[in-house]
Amino acid sequence: MVEISSLRRRRAAVAVVIAIICAAGAVLLISCATEDVVIAPPPMIAGAKFVGSETCAACHKEARTFKFTLHARVQIPGEGERAAAQGCEACHGPGSKHVAAGGGRGKFIINPGKDPEACFQCHLDKQAEIHLQYHHPIAEGRVSCVSCHNPHGENIHKAPGMFVARDNDLCAQCHREQTTPHVYEHEALREGCTICHNVHGSINPKLLTERDNNLCLKCHAQVPTAPGLIFIGEVNHTSFLQQGTCFSAGCHTAVHGSNISPQLRY
Repeated sequence: MVEISSLRRRRAAVAVVIAIICAAGAVLLISCATEDVVIAPPPMIAGAKFVGSETCAACHKEARTFKFTLHARVQIPGEGERAAAQGCEACHGPGSKHVAAGGGRGKFIINPGKDPEACFQCHLDKQAEIHLQYHHPIAEGRVSCVSCHNPHGENIHKAPGMFVARDNDLCAQCHREQTTPHVYEHEALREGCTICHNVHGSINPKLLTERDNNLCLKCHAQVPTAPGLIFIGEVNHTSFLQQGTCFSAGCHTAVHGSNISPQLRY
């Protein structure tokens, strides 16, 4: 009875600690989601003045719900006209000339879907990544930020939830061969494409986060059973690891999944 009582007390203590950790995490998430962010000044349009998101809402349905989104929490620093540049005009520029022209695509207004520079004013890290050696062709104009992200959405991303990384359906719109179901799946796909790929740009081919075997060995632990020998999955991989990467040495060529081999081979 003493041992059972002690075990119950330890379990209760663990439960309290877990509850505290979860509560702290929830507070952190809430603060990150609700805290206003100060960014760079908005793009400017010669001769135009700010009219406010309410004016935009008369024609654009996106503006009617924009105040509930994350982008709407952005604060534009400055005073006077610049202080008025909140909401829609923080990204699209002052809209008076656009309104006077009766609207129209690209008329006296900035469209981040056509020109990513509007996004790069705040997302400087992504601007740097798309200029790396291997990158999604955003700078070339073949895709744009809005191809994957919905700037007017409640969670910014088109995919459900906050993280595009968790929803391969978004990547599957273009990369269908890699994301189609297979008889023998690569479990890493359950974690999302970004577990292996830097989606905006990388110094490694295929946008990989790492170019060598270390990428695979993060999940497939190497077990030294004897001096100089490395076993992975109860198979001696010592000589295999010297021939190249797991996916380029002729071993696991079907890294996204295979229909014929549980070892992920074509």
